[in-house]
Amino acid sequence: MTNDAIKILRFLRKKEKGAMEIPPLEKRPRHIAFIMDGNGRWAQRRSLPRSAGHAAGTEALREIIKACDELKIEVMSIYAFSTENWNRPIEEVNALMKLITKYFVSEIDELHEKGVRIKILGELERFPEEQKSALEKAMAKTRFNKGLKLNIALNYGGRAEIVRAAKAISEKCRSGEMTPDQIDYDALSNEMYTAGDPDVDLLIRTSGDMRLSNFLLWQTWYAEIIFNPLCWPDYNRAALIKDLNEYASRDRRFGRVKVK
Repeated sequence: MTNDAIKILRFLRKKEKGAMEIPPLEKRPRHIAFIMDGNGRWAQRRSLPRSAGHAAGTEALREIIKACDELKIEVMSIYAFSTENWNRPIEEVNALMKLITKYFVSEIDELHEKGVRIKILGELERFPEEQKSALEKAMAKTRFNKGLKLNIALNYGGRAEIVRAAKAISEKCRSGEMTPDQIDYDALSNEMYTAGDPDVDLLIRTSGDMRLSNFLLWQTWYAEIIFNPLCWPDYNRAALIKDLNEYASRDRRFGRVKVK
């Protein structure tokens, strides 16, 4: 994506920002998860390569991270690259690998200054050394920060995460560290990549598709879900605040009957 195209995109995004009322803090989610879908479709509609859509998506990501930080959201989790994404065309995968490195090199200092703490959800072993090094350095640099916790799911699959947790607990039982009677919801949660985080309160998927796509299956057990029709590069602060107002209007009963 050219610098001129990025400038135009930023200008359009500024024009779209409105003055919608922000829900009070107690009505906001503690943990928001995003399935950032639609980069490819956004690019195709503009006769651009899919890689341009992914580059434009980083502009949206930058704005939404800033917004979540300002809105006092505790945890923001994003689905950046799934275990299934390796099956995409090699040119697209290579472009995404380069974008990962470019993003962390260009953004890490600002994220660190804002107190953002980065955690990678997923197995890093499969990534090329350059990307793996950039990800490990980002986590190490921000590990003691106390601001927004940014979970980035890379080479991640929800079912694989649950299997990983089950294996860890099995090993603890085999070694005598715990017994089968001690296996409960908390024991499983403590073996997830997101151990210590609150469960997902709000899951937002952009571009209109209505599925979880193997993302945070354990953590979203009672999450409110919003399927936003905007493609991810078009998703901005105004769209987020609109979705937060929708979330605030919902009655979260967690399976209980509403008391009148």
